[in-house]
Parts: sequence; C-alpha cells; structure tokens
Amino acid sequence: MKIKYFTDTDTALLEFSGHQVAQTKEINEDIYVDLDADGNLVNMTIEHAGRQANIAEIAYQQIESKSA
Repeated sequence: MKIKYFTDTDTALLEFSGHQVAQTKEINEDIYVDLDADGNLVNMTIEHAGRQANIAEIAYQQIESKSA
C-alpha cells in the first residue's frame, strides 16, 4: 500500500494495488474509490484530506492474532 499526499490540492491518494482501474465509485463529493474488473479495491482518493481525514498524522499498526 502507498499513500501519496498532494499539498497543492489537499488530496490524498491511497494505492492498494497495481491493478487496472475498471470503475470509479463516488462515496461522497470528496471521496472516490477505484475498483478493478473483479470489484477489488485499487485506489481511494480523498479530496480536502485535511478536513476529511487526519492526514497530518498517519500510523500503521499490525495486530497479531491470538492463538488458542
């Protein structure tokens, strides 16, 4: 996964795969998701990312599963 932030447009682009985009769906006027031909998530675009998401702070945390 890659995250790109464009300061000039306050846009965040989250790239989940390198698959070819077949369809873009509008979630709301500022959030769009791109899907491949099988309906899998390829990208998410967040316009006005400073307002829509806390783009100033990005954290990644992997949670290990608890074994029985």
